[in-house]
Amino acid sequence: MNSTAIIDFFSGIAGATASVFVGQPLDTIKTKLQTFPTHYKHFFDCGQKIFHENGLRALYAGTVPSLLANAAENGILFMAYGQSQNLICFLRHKTDHEQLNTFENMAAGSFAAVFSSVALCPTELVKCRAQTLNEMQKMHTLNGESTVYKKISPYNITRNIIRTEGIRGLFHGLTTTLIRECPGYGCFFGGYELTRTILMNENQKKEDIGFIKTWVSGGMAGICFWIFMFPIDAVKSRIQVFKPTISFPRYTLEIIQNEGFMVLYAGLLPTLIRTFLATGTLFITVEKTRLFLSQIF
Repeated sequence: MNSTAIIDFFSGIAGATASVFVGQPLDTIKTKLQTFPTHYKHFFDCGQKIFHENGLRALYAGTVPSLLANAAENGILFMAYGQSQNLICFLRHKTDHEQLNTFENMAAGSFAAVFSSVALCPTELVKCRAQTLNEMQKMHTLNGESTVYKKISPYNITRNIIRTEGIRGLFHGLTTTLIRECPGYGCFFGGYELTRTILMNENQKKEDIGFIKTWVSGGMAGICFWIFMFPIDAVKSRIQVFKPTISFPRYTLEIIQNEGFMVLYAGLLPTLIRTFLATGTLFITVEKTRLFLSQIF
């Protein structure tokens, strides 16, 4: 592994850590709206009920698995993205990442997402179940299965999945994750590089556009990702929580037939707000960490 890959790996981890603490409360609201769209009137109603019932801490439910998921995913993602850019430069006979166009950066992002998805799936599954634990316990109570509300840690959730479903259970939703991540991260990195290109001045390099423009470029990257990939993410969240026995296409069709297509966009507003703030934080942290580490290695 060369020094550039190491720098990209640790820059991705640093960026992920910063973005999780900025965006986790809105991610919790998003997951609840996706999984239980009929339980809440809208974004603000969901956030208010979470806070009133369980306090501020509930908005950070799933933070530990989310932090692990994002650190693992983004460390691998940014490392793989840099190496994918190198490969495309080689294949296209270009000498520098700056010479890659938007479509070439999209291809690099899509290829990098294959590697990050394997790291992301288990931890995101635990995060989704932790975030929806309260609603699931209420459902079991209504079904006469339980009358005791338990606080269960991410560790216990993970242990229970392995005990009842085996190691393979941790990768429930992997296919859906790949369907979401590969085109999604093509849009993600394509949107980031395109926005940086638009915002930079003549004869200026992308890394020299400054704090605000880098933040805006990162925010636009997140918006590009979620606008296209949100319906797939909604189905993925339900698959990881409810564990249906039918295929992804059939389950998606069943949701649309029973609840309508727009239910797949439940939770979009908090996601777009979260992603602009969190992904802006992600990229500015990645760029600053990359600059700092480049001076060490």
